[in-house]
Amino acid sequence: MSCKIMAGMKLSDEQVQVLEQSFKVHRYPDETSLMLIAAECGLTEEETIKWFKLRNAQWRQAEGLLANQGKVFD
Repeated sequence: MSCKIMAGMKLSDEQVQVLEQSFKVHRYPDETSLMLIAAECGLTEEETIKWFKLRNAQWRQAEGLLANQGKVFD
């Protein structure tokens, strides 16, 4: 089993797959969705929130947006 490391978080391929699939569905999940994603991945809510923040920053950078901007429609 290989693991991915993202800002000090060591994640399994399965965890990354669940997180990425969730990200594709909704880049800014609500609190209930975050709880469910965290439970499915075996992560804390805080770790899940951190992953989404980092992943959104990566997405914004890839899109040529400023990393510290909020949602596109803010």
